[in-house]
Amino acid sequence: MSTHVSKPRLKTVEEATGDQKLELEYPCSWCYKVVGTEREKLEKAIREVMAERSHELKHSKTSSGGKYISLNLDLLVHSDEDRQFIYDALKKHDDVKMVL
Repeated sequence: MSTHVSKPRLKTVEEATGDQKLELEYPCSWCYKVVGTEREKLEKAIREVMAERSHELKHSKTSSGGKYISLNLDLLVHSDEDRQFIYDALKKHDDVKMVL
């Protein structure tokens, strides 16, 4: 007989804060984790979204099977709207699979 141990589920920001809005002082540094399948396409997608805006891009992880890669995108955001706009633009890009 085998026993199955399930991993605890991670909480979302909303769950962790009890539906309280995240209070940030702007401008502030922000990091998005951007996930895709090909590094070159992922970097190009980020460049398209960021245009001339100052940012730093660093490798984060490659999945164990090598199918996915994640990059950390660090930048200065100026407001909730600015932070959400970048998130939405990255998420909508065809070469981006996920944004965290």
